[in-house]
Amino acid sequence: MSTNITFHPGSVDAQERVDLLQQTGVTIWLTGLSASGKSTIACALEQHLLHLHKFTYRLDGDNVRLGLNKDLGFDEKSRVENIRRIGEVSKLFADSACIAITAFISPYRTDRQVARELHEKGGLGFIEVFVDAPLSVVEQRDPKGLYKAARAGTIKDFTGISAPYEAPEKPDIHIKTDECGVTKAVEVIIEYLTKHNYIS
Repeated sequence: MSTNITFHPGSVDAQERVDLLQQTGVTIWLTGLSASGKSTIACALEQHLLHLHKFTYRLDGDNVRLGLNKDLGFDEKSRVENIRRIGEVSKLFADSACIAITAFISPYRTDRQVARELHEKGGLGFIEVFVDAPLSVVEQRDPKGLYKAARAGTIKDFTGISAPYEAPEKPDIHIKTDECGVTKAVEVIIEYLTKHNYIS
């Protein structure tokens, strides 16, 4: 690890950026089992915020693994590193006054807490959204056939089947996708953002 590194501040401070863009940076961290609805909600939320003329960007688990994290596997060590990188990247987006939306299973509480603390140390907002659906429901959905493959033993270390998922104990927002649709889920998140002055 290199030690001769010094942070280089820019010419624009955080408050000036917020004033110019008229919004406050925040990361909306969607966590939940595969097929719980994270990506669907993230896409709809991004579209809604952009239509409100808000600077926003979505980081999706599969998309990031096609580029930035294509060198990582799905063993526990790789999963931890995957989320560590996303925590750092989403922090950069939030620091730019962007509303960053992340959609990752992120199965371990400790890793999600590290991402939160990273943001909080930088004075940035972090909203954990538990996209919750029972295992029986996500297995029934199974759009990619992953649960079926995991049950057959052809996919190892699959979250919810052969690898653990540690549900948030106190998420900022709890959305049960077996009880509400995408439109309602987006409404709930927008209400939270408005109430906490991230958007107006």
